[in-house]
Amino acid sequence: MNYIAKTERYETMKYNRCGKSGLFLPAMSLGLWHNFGNTSDFTNCREMLLESFDRGITHFDLANNYGPEAGSAEETFGRVIHQELKAYRDEMIISTKAGYYMWPGPYGEWGSKKNLVASLDQSLKRMNLDYVDIYYHHRPDPDTPMEETMDALAGIVKNGKALYVGISNYNAEQTAEAVRILEDMGIHCLIHQMQLSMIHRENEAVLD
Repeated sequence: MNYIAKTERYETMKYNRCGKSGLFLPAMSLGLWHNFGNTSDFTNCREMLLESFDRGITHFDLANNYGPEAGSAEETFGRVIHQELKAYRDEMIISTKAGYYMWPGPYGEWGSKKNLVASLDQSLKRMNLDYVDIYYHHRPDPDTPMEETMDALAGIVKNGKALYVGISNYNAEQTAEAVRILEDMGIHCLIHQMQLSMIHRENEAVLD
């Protein structure tokens, strides 16, 4: 396959600085939640990914359990990266997450260091990548100390497996604690992915 990205791909997309960082994200990102797994047509998935990139969408958002089946969205994305987008890797922001159920036993979900490190290693293999740009903890863990979860994220950055880290589905108090702990470790919490819309407004307190 001989995909060549359109030369005008950056002319119509707006890019916004992400918080207090040097990273710019497109005004629209592409999430690979329920339409890119192995139950979906690969040709259609491929065309959506390439067309998105041609239109200036540089941020592709995944999670370890996206599919269906769990993990298969990352596999689909990895095929397209390997076959056609590899030359454009440095123009892309690729994010993934861990925290929801992924495999049986006590290490396959939540927020332990064991889960977060093992899950990212699996995600990188599925996506044919050496690193991701953003790695999220997908949901707070009521039974694991926040210090352990944040230490795992900090270590992942320091080991070069992610450039930035973020959190998802944390409430206002949990967000403040996570940010503080990461700052004490010398790591900036880049981003918080949450539900926020005219219908779901309960997270506005996090933004204050």
